[in-house]
Amino acid sequence: QVQLVESGGGSVQAGASLKLSCAVSGLPFVNYDMAWFRQTPATEREFVARVTWRHIVDYAASVKGRFTASRDNGLNTVNLQMNSLQPEDTAVYYCAADRSYFAIRTPAEAMDVRRYDYWGQGVQVTVSS
Repeated sequence: QVQLVESGGGSVQAGASLKLSCAVSGLPFVNYDMAWFRQTPATEREFVARVTWRHIVDYAASVKGRFTASRDNGLNTVNLQMNSLQPEDTAVYYCAADRSYFAIRTPAEAMDVRRYDYWGQGVQVTVSS
């Protein structure tokens, strides 16, 4: 059974930092692209960042330069370091695993939620001004 479990969310002031982690089990983690998405009650789930099995990292324009995605294949975890948080970053954050192992996807393809079959339960991040 595949499980993705996020941790590290919380409530912070604007300008602060948070680090999210996602522990993955039940699949050969090293072979899968991993991604972070976020969603608010008013928006569809949107792409934030991805780390491929080849260690390629891509970011949404809205977070580039502030967020850093990484993976630890020894611990089967994917992380999202979020700096200079702003109120517009408030959302539920989800980690996701690609539906295929050894996937080769363009950055545009990686932004499509339909590419991902495995999702965590989500973690709330709230940033106040």
